[in-house]
Amino acid sequence: MGYSDPTASRDLLGNRSLCFIFICAFGLVTLFQQILYGKNYIKSGQQFSRLKGLEVGNWSGLISFPDDGGMKLARNGRKRVKTSELFERWRNLQVCKWEQNKEETDNFKMSLSRCCNAPSFLFTTKRNTPSGTKLRYEVDTSGILHISPEIFKMFPDDMPYSKSQFKKCAVIGNGGIIKNSKCGREIDAADFVFRCNIPPISDMYSEDVGSKTDLVTVNPSIITERFQKLEKWRKPFYDVLQNYKNSSVVLPAFYNTRNTDVSFRVKYMLDDFESSRGVFFFHPQYLLNVQRFWAVQGVRAKRLSSGLMLVTAAMELCEEVHLYGFWAFPMNPSGIFITHHYYDNVKPRPGFHAMPYEIFNFMHMHARGIVHVHTGPCR
Repeated sequence: MGYSDPTASRDLLGNRSLCFIFICAFGLVTLFQQILYGKNYIKSGQQFSRLKGLEVGNWSGLISFPDDGGMKLARNGRKRVKTSELFERWRNLQVCKWEQNKEETDNFKMSLSRCCNAPSFLFTTKRNTPSGTKLRYEVDTSGILHISPEIFKMFPDDMPYSKSQFKKCAVIGNGGIIKNSKCGREIDAADFVFRCNIPPISDMYSEDVGSKTDLVTVNPSIITERFQKLEKWRKPFYDVLQNYKNSSVVLPAFYNTRNTDVSFRVKYMLDDFESSRGVFFFHPQYLLNVQRFWAVQGVRAKRLSSGLMLVTAAMELCEEVHLYGFWAFPMNPSGIFITHHYYDNVKPRPGFHAMPYEIFNFMHMHARGIVHVHTGPCR
């Protein structure tokens, strides 16, 4: 089923004329040239040379950050293209209303189902991780956790979500691109809303990011840095979670050995407060499979972002997926500088994530009608 962008009700050209169709076709073709084939002309010093064979799955080494602060795409450190060219093609594509391509979407979902299977393995459950299992960590692969009866009791009986259970889902990134977007109402209208790393959703921000939350990730580093590993006072963290009403939380407890005890404390804390909030732990094998899947698409990093993990899961759990707040550049498509997050300008650790490559894949998927990437204001 296709989805019509809410902005499409305004006929930007006065009527649906041949000119409108031409602009849509031009935007689509040029974006494909930039992202899928790379057969665009790029500037290297004062000369222009042609970049051949550039595909989304082969973008390793294509990003550089020159001294002037202007982010550029590069190949082997020699040939570069300014992101302004990519932004221009992205703006051209926005003239067209987005509609889901059912065939492309189904093929993508099928690929994910074969490699990852979120409806069965997104979280550790009593069904997929029986008591007595020797569970391998995602990163510390030499480390093995014996699933004792005490740990086993913390797992849900089975996965709480099923394949394509939700019609329309919104995955909310924390990028500054969503600031002043007025997308809150549209986000809250989704059937299921995913959020990353307990971001602020107070009245100060809800007009742009909404407040509805069904599943939110919690990075154990947040618990360590902001809440002293829950070794002392626990109520401040409990109060933060109250902002998300009845949403479930998910943690990468089995990413490495350091994450395990901190993640378990979240479950113990909520039990102590007699909370009915669901607490889930990512299955390490699922995350490993997701990492491998995206590495083939050119996303090679020490760690995938929480946002990409949620988008990957949403593709299997939802019929239609919309992305808000996902952007990897210091300026928006119009060239206006934006903050890194919608709530602050704190940069991530360099070299840990591969955000530009993740965003390029999202843009490519948008052009193919697989996901709808929202980078402009909602109306």
